[in-house]
Amino acid sequence: MKTLQITGYGKIENNLAFAEVNIPKVGNNDILIEIHAASVNPIDYKIVEGALKRAIKLTFPTPIGYDVSGIVIKKGEDVTDFELNDEVFARVPRERNGTFAEYIAVDSSVVAKKPNNLNFVEAASIPLVGLTTIQVFEKANMKSGDKVLIHAGSGGIGTFAIQYAKSKGAYVYTTTSTKNVDWIKNLGADRVIDYKKENYLDIVKDIDIVYDTLGKNYTIDAFKVIKSGGKVISIIGELDDETAKELELNSFIRFLLSLKRMRITKQAKKKSAMYKFVLMQPNASQLDVITVLIEKQSLKPIIDKVFDLDKAIDALLYLKEGRAKGKVVIKMK
Repeated sequence: MKTLQITGYGKIENNLAFAEVNIPKVGNNDILIEIHAASVNPIDYKIVEGALKRAIKLTFPTPIGYDVSGIVIKKGEDVTDFELNDEVFARVPRERNGTFAEYIAVDSSVVAKKPNNLNFVEAASIPLVGLTTIQVFEKANMKSGDKVLIHAGSGGIGTFAIQYAKSKGAYVYTTTSTKNVDWIKNLGADRVIDYKKENYLDIVKDIDIVYDTLGKNYTIDAFKVIKSGGKVISIIGELDDETAKELELNSFIRFLLSLKRMRITKQAKKKSAMYKFVLMQPNASQLDVITVLIEKQSLKPIIDKVFDLDKAIDALLYLKEGRAKGKVVIKMK
Protein backbone atom coordinates (compact mmCIF):
# COMPACT_ATOMS: atom_id res chain seq x y z
CA MET A 1 0.00 0.00 0.00
CA LYS A 2 1.03 3.63 -0.49
CA THR A 3 1.90 5.64 2.59
CA LEU A 4 3.61 8.92 3.46
CA GLN A 5 6.52 8.66 5.89
CA ILE A 6 8.67 11.06 7.88
CA THR A 7 12.34 10.41 7.02
CA GLY A 8 13.95 12.86 9.45
CA TYR A 9 13.56 16.15 11.29
CA GLY A 10 13.62 19.42 9.39
CA LYS A 11 11.84 21.16 6.54
CA ILE A 12 8.58 19.57 5.45
CA GLU A 13 9.53 19.37 1.78
CA ASN A 14 12.86 17.65 2.56
CA ASN A 15 11.81 15.15 5.23
CA LEU A 16 8.74 13.39 3.87
CA ALA A 17 8.60 10.67 1.23
CA PHE A 18 6.07 8.19 -0.14
CA ALA A 19 6.76 4.47 0.25
CA GLU A 20 5.15 1.15 -0.60
CA VAL A 21 4.65 -0.98 2.53
CA ASN A 22 2.64 -4.03 3.51
CA ILE A 23 -1.00 -3.64 4.52
CA PRO A 24 -1.02 -3.69 8.35
CA LYS A 25 -1.82 -6.94 10.17
CA VAL A 26 -4.93 -7.01 12.33
CA GLY A 27 -4.70 -7.94 16.00
CA ASN A 28 -7.51 -9.53 18.00
CA ASN A 29 -8.94 -6.15 19.05
CA ASP A 30 -8.15 -4.28 15.83
CA ILE A 31 -10.09 -3.24 12.78
CA LEU A 32 -8.52 -2.63 9.39
CA ILE A 33 -9.81 0.59 7.85
CA GLU A 34 -9.72 1.28 4.14
CA ILE A 35 -8.95 4.99 4.39
CA HIS A 36 -11.15 7.32 2.40
CA ALA A 37 -9.93 10.60 3.93
CA ALA A 38 -7.54 11.97 6.55
CA SER A 39 -7.32 15.53 7.80
CA VAL A 40 -4.15 17.53 8.32
CA ASN A 41 -3.38 19.16 11.66
CA PRO A 42 -0.59 21.46 12.90
CA ILE A 43 0.79 18.61 15.03
CA ASP A 44 1.66 16.78 11.81
CA TYR A 45 4.07 19.37 10.43
CA LYS A 46 5.36 20.25 13.90
CA ILE A 47 6.43 16.62 14.38
CA VAL A 48 8.29 16.74 11.04
CA GLU A 49 10.02 19.97 12.00
CA GLY A 50 11.14 18.49 15.33
CA ALA A 51 9.15 20.84 17.55
CA LEU A 52 7.82 17.92 19.61
CA LYS A 53 10.84 15.63 19.66
CA ARG A 54 11.30 15.97 23.42
CA ALA A 55 7.81 14.60 24.00
CA ILE A 56 7.35 12.27 21.02
CA LYS A 57 10.30 9.97 20.26
CA LEU A 58 10.54 8.75 16.66
CA THR A 59 12.51 6.11 14.78
CA PHE A 60 12.79 6.92 11.08
CA PRO A 61 11.17 6.29 8.70
CA THR A 62 7.89 6.65 10.56
CA PRO A 63 4.29 7.18 9.41
CA ILE A 64 2.38 10.45 9.70
CA GLY A 65 -1.25 11.41 10.28
CA TYR A 66 -3.83 10.98 13.06
CA ASP A 67 -7.34 11.77 11.77
CA VAL A 68 -9.10 9.17 9.64
CA SER A 69 -12.40 8.19 8.10
CA GLY A 70 -13.10 5.10 6.06
CA ILE A 71 -14.66 1.66 5.84
CA VAL A 72 -14.02 -1.43 7.98
CA ILE A 73 -12.71 -4.18 5.69
CA LYS A 74 -11.35 -6.60 8.28
CA LYS A 75 -11.69 -7.10 12.03
CA GLY A 76 -10.01 -9.04 14.79
CA GLU A 77 -11.71 -12.02 16.37
CA ASP A 78 -12.48 -10.16 19.60
CA VAL A 79 -14.11 -7.14 17.92
CA THR A 80 -17.86 -7.05 18.52
CA ASP A 81 -18.79 -3.37 18.06
CA PHE A 82 -18.12 -3.19 14.33
CA GLU A 83 -19.03 -5.15 11.23
CA LEU A 84 -17.47 -5.24 7.79
CA ASN A 85 -18.40 -2.22 5.65
CA ASP A 86 -19.18 -0.02 8.67
CA GLU A 87 -18.33 3.61 7.96
CA VAL A 88 -16.10 4.91 10.78
CA PHE A 89 -13.93 7.79 11.92
CA ALA A 90 -11.26 8.19 14.59
CA ARG A 91 -8.28 10.01 15.94
CA VAL A 92 -5.76 7.18 16.17
CA PRO A 93 -3.25 6.86 19.05
CA ARG A 94 0.32 8.13 18.69
CA GLU A 95 1.73 4.60 18.68
CA ARG A 96 -0.60 3.55 15.83
CA ASN A 97 -0.58 6.67 13.66
CA GLY A 98 -0.17 6.74 9.91
CA THR A 99 -3.42 7.89 8.34
CA PHE A 100 -1.80 9.50 5.28
CA ALA A 101 -2.01 6.08 3.68
CA GLU A 102 -4.40 3.68 1.99
CA TYR A 103 -5.07 1.46 5.01
CA ILE A 104 -4.58 1.52 8.78
CA ALA A 105 -5.09 -1.05 11.54
CA VAL A 106 -6.23 0.45 14.83
CA ASP A 107 -7.65 -0.74 18.13
CA SER A 108 -11.41 -0.69 17.77
CA SER A 109 -11.86 0.93 21.19
CA VAL A 110 -10.84 4.37 19.83
CA VAL A 111 -13.03 4.19 16.71
CA ALA A 112 -16.62 5.40 16.28
CA LYS A 113 -19.20 5.11 13.53
CA LYS A 114 -19.18 8.29 11.50
CA PRO A 115 -22.16 10.66 11.48
CA ASN A 116 -24.76 9.58 8.94
CA ASN A 117 -25.10 13.07 7.50
CA LEU A 118 -21.38 13.54 6.73
CA ASN A 119 -19.33 12.28 3.82
CA PHE A 120 -15.85 10.85 4.44
CA VAL A 121 -14.01 14.12 3.82
CA GLU A 122 -16.23 15.95 6.30
CA ALA A 123 -15.97 13.16 8.88
CA ALA A 124 -12.16 13.07 8.66
CA SER A 125 -12.03 16.76 9.53
CA ILE A 126 -13.61 16.25 12.94
CA PRO A 127 -11.77 13.88 15.34
CA LEU A 128 -8.67 15.78 16.50
CA VAL A 129 -10.23 19.23 16.68
CA GLY A 130 -13.42 17.84 18.20
CA LEU A 131 -11.78 15.69 20.86
CA THR A 132 -9.27 18.41 21.74
CA THR A 133 -12.06 20.95 22.23
CA ILE A 134 -14.24 18.64 24.32
CA GLN A 135 -11.30 17.73 26.54
CA VAL A 136 -10.23 21.35 26.94
CA PHE A 137 -13.69 22.48 27.99
CA GLU A 138 -14.17 19.47 30.26
CA LYS A 139 -10.90 20.35 32.00
CA ALA A 140 -12.19 23.91 32.36
CA ASN A 141 -15.56 22.62 33.60
CA MET A 142 -17.30 24.95 31.16
CA LYS A 143 -20.96 25.55 31.89
CA SER A 144 -23.82 27.50 30.35
CA GLY A 145 -23.29 31.23 30.74
CA ASP A 146 -19.50 31.08 30.96
CA LYS A 147 -17.61 33.68 28.96
CA VAL A 148 -14.95 32.11 26.76
CA LEU A 149 -12.20 33.48 24.51
CA ILE A 150 -11.22 31.35 21.54
CA HIS A 151 -8.34 32.72 19.49
CA ALA A 152 -7.99 32.14 15.74
CA GLY A 153 -11.68 31.59 15.15
CA SER A 154 -11.28 30.82 11.44
CA GLY A 155 -8.86 27.91 11.91
CA GLY A 156 -9.63 24.22 12.25
CA ILE A 157 -9.80 24.29 16.05
CA GLY A 158 -11.51 27.67 16.17
CA THR A 159 -14.36 26.85 13.80
CA PHE A 160 -15.22 23.72 15.78
CA ALA A 161 -14.68 25.26 19.22
CA ILE A 162 -16.98 28.23 18.54
CA GLN A 163 -19.82 25.91 17.55
CA TYR A 164 -19.24 23.51 20.44
CA ALA A 165 -19.04 26.27 23.07
CA LYS A 166 -22.27 27.81 21.76
CA SER A 167 -23.98 24.39 21.86
CA LYS A 168 -23.15 24.34 25.58
CA GLY A 169 -24.55 27.82 26.21
CA ALA A 170 -21.31 29.77 26.53
CA TYR A 171 -20.80 33.40 25.51
CA VAL A 172 -18.00 33.31 22.92
CA TYR A 173 -15.39 35.92 22.08
CA THR A 174 -13.12 35.10 19.17
CA THR A 175 -10.43 36.76 17.07
CA THR A 176 -10.03 36.71 13.30
CA SER A 177 -8.97 38.89 10.38
CA THR A 178 -11.20 41.40 8.59
CA LYS A 179 -12.10 39.14 5.67
CA ASN A 180 -13.41 36.41 8.00
CA VAL A 181 -15.52 38.47 10.40
CA ASP A 182 -18.92 37.91 8.80
CA TRP A 183 -18.73 34.16 8.32
CA ILE A 184 -17.31 33.67 11.84
CA LYS A 185 -20.37 35.55 13.13
CA ASN A 186 -22.49 33.08 11.19
CA LEU A 187 -20.85 30.24 13.14
CA GLY A 188 -22.42 31.72 16.26
CA ALA A 189 -19.66 33.72 17.97
CA ASP A 190 -21.13 36.48 20.14
CA ARG A 191 -18.27 38.98 19.76
CA VAL A 192 -15.95 38.66 16.78
CA ILE A 193 -12.82 40.76 17.23
CA ASP A 194 -11.07 41.90 14.05
CA TYR A 195 -7.46 41.75 15.20
CA LYS A 196 -6.38 44.00 12.31
CA LYS A 197 -8.55 46.82 13.63
CA GLU A 198 -9.08 46.04 17.33
CA ASN A 199 -6.99 44.93 20.29
CA TYR A 200 -8.75 42.07 22.06
CA LEU A 201 -7.08 43.10 25.34
CA ASP A 202 -9.19 46.28 25.25
CA ILE A 203 -12.42 44.34 24.73
CA VAL A 204 -12.25 41.06 26.64
CA LYS A 205 -12.48 41.51 30.41
CA ASP A 206 -13.14 39.28 33.43
CA ILE A 207 -14.00 36.15 31.48
CA ASP A 208 -14.12 32.59 32.77
CA ILE A 209 -12.02 30.63 30.28
CA VAL A 210 -9.33 31.23 27.67
CA TYR A 211 -8.86 28.43 25.14
CA ASP A 212 -5.20 29.08 24.29
CA THR A 213 -4.48 27.92 20.75
CA LEU A 214 -1.62 30.31 19.98
CA GLY A 215 0.87 30.08 22.84
CA LYS A 216 3.84 32.37 23.55
CA ASN A 217 2.72 35.87 24.63
CA TYR A 218 -0.93 34.95 24.08
CA THR A 219 -0.62 32.48 26.96
CA ILE A 220 0.75 35.17 29.27
CA ASP A 221 -1.80 37.73 28.14
CA ALA A 222 -4.64 35.27 28.81
CA PHE A 223 -4.25 36.06 32.50
CA LYS A 224 -4.99 39.72 31.76
CA VAL A 225 -8.48 38.91 30.51
CA ILE A 226 -9.67 36.18 32.88
CA LYS A 227 -11.41 36.93 36.12
CA SER A 228 -9.96 36.00 39.50
CA GLY A 229 -10.16 32.22 39.70
CA GLY A 230 -10.47 31.89 35.92
CA LYS A 231 -8.95 29.19 33.77
CA VAL A 232 -6.40 29.18 30.98
CA ILE A 233 -6.38 25.89 29.11
CA SER A 234 -3.66 25.58 26.49
CA ILE A 235 -2.92 23.16 23.67
CA ILE A 236 0.29 24.89 22.62
CA GLY A 237 1.77 26.66 25.67
CA GLU A 238 4.23 25.30 28.21
CA LEU A 239 3.66 21.89 29.73
CA ASP A 240 2.35 21.88 33.28
CA ASP A 241 3.92 19.38 35.69
CA GLU A 242 0.94 17.02 35.66
CA THR A 243 1.14 16.65 31.88
CA ALA A 244 4.93 16.25 32.00
CA LYS A 245 4.45 13.34 34.39
CA GLU A 246 1.83 11.82 32.08
CA LEU A 247 4.46 11.93 29.32
CA GLU A 248 6.88 10.17 31.70
CA LEU A 249 9.46 12.93 31.42
CA ASN A 250 12.27 12.62 33.94
CA SER A 251 12.67 14.90 36.95
CA PHE A 252 15.45 16.98 35.36
CA ILE A 253 13.36 17.73 32.24
CA ARG A 254 10.40 18.57 34.47
CA PHE A 255 12.61 20.99 36.41
CA LEU A 256 13.67 22.70 33.18
CA LEU A 257 10.02 22.94 32.13
CA SER A 258 9.13 24.53 35.46
CA LEU A 259 11.70 27.24 34.74
CA LYS A 260 10.24 27.82 31.27
CA ARG A 261 6.75 28.34 32.67
CA MET A 262 7.77 30.61 35.55
CA ARG A 263 6.02 33.61 33.97
CA ILE A 264 2.85 31.56 33.58
CA THR A 265 3.06 30.30 37.15
CA LYS A 266 3.53 33.85 38.42
CA GLN A 267 0.56 35.21 36.46
CA ALA A 268 -1.67 32.30 37.49
CA LYS A 269 -0.83 32.87 41.14
CA LYS A 270 -1.71 36.59 40.86
CA LYS A 271 -5.17 35.71 39.56
CA SER A 272 -5.67 32.60 41.72
CA ALA A 273 -6.15 31.03 38.32
CA MET A 274 -5.86 27.56 36.85
CA TYR A 275 -3.36 26.85 34.06
CA LYS A 276 -3.46 23.49 32.31
CA PHE A 277 -1.91 22.09 29.18
CA VAL A 278 -4.20 19.54 27.55
CA LEU A 279 -2.67 16.66 25.62
CA MET A 280 -5.63 15.24 23.75
CA GLN A 281 -6.36 11.52 24.03
CA PRO A 282 -8.35 9.37 21.57
CA ASN A 283 -11.85 8.73 22.90
CA ALA A 284 -14.60 6.89 21.02
CA SER A 285 -17.38 7.83 23.46
CA GLN A 286 -16.61 11.54 22.97
CA LEU A 287 -16.74 11.01 19.20
CA ASP A 288 -20.22 9.58 19.76
CA VAL A 289 -21.16 12.82 21.58
CA ILE A 290 -19.91 14.81 18.60
CA THR A 291 -21.88 12.58 16.24
CA VAL A 292 -25.12 13.35 18.12
CA LEU A 293 -24.46 17.10 17.86
CA ILE A 294 -23.63 16.83 14.15
CA GLU A 295 -26.70 14.74 13.36
CA LYS A 296 -28.82 17.29 15.28
CA GLN A 297 -27.11 19.96 13.13
CA SER A 298 -25.76 21.75 16.20
CA LEU A 299 -22.28 21.39 14.66
CA LYS A 300 -21.06 21.32 11.10
CA PRO A 301 -17.61 20.64 9.63
CA ILE A 302 -15.80 23.52 7.95
CA ILE A 303 -13.57 22.39 5.06
CA ASP A 304 -11.08 24.79 3.49
CA LYS A 305 -9.32 22.65 0.88
CA VAL A 306 -9.04 19.00 -0.20
CA PHE A 307 -5.87 17.38 -1.61
CA ASP A 308 -5.35 13.95 -3.17
CA LEU A 309 -2.98 11.56 -1.35
CA ASP A 310 -0.14 12.14 -3.81
CA LYS A 311 -0.34 15.85 -2.91
CA ALA A 312 -0.20 15.27 0.86
CA ILE A 313 3.10 17.14 1.23
CA ASP A 314 1.51 20.14 -0.48
CA ALA A 315 -1.37 19.86 2.00
CA LEU A 316 1.04 20.14 4.92
CA LEU A 317 2.83 23.11 3.37
CA TYR A 318 -0.51 24.81 2.72
CA LEU A 319 -1.68 24.34 6.31
CA LYS A 320 1.61 25.70 7.64
CA GLU A 321 1.00 28.96 5.75
CA GLY A 322 -1.69 29.67 8.37
CA ARG A 323 -4.38 30.96 6.04
CA ALA A 324 -6.76 28.00 6.04
CA LYS A 325 -10.40 28.74 6.85
CA GLY A 326 -11.39 25.52 8.55
CA LYS A 327 -9.82 22.12 7.92
CA VAL A 328 -7.45 20.81 5.26
CA VAL A 329 -8.22 17.22 4.21
CA ILE A 330 -6.44 14.55 2.18
CA LYS A 331 -8.75 12.38 0.08
CA MET A 332 -7.82 8.80 -0.80
CA LYS A 333 -11.08 7.55 -2.35
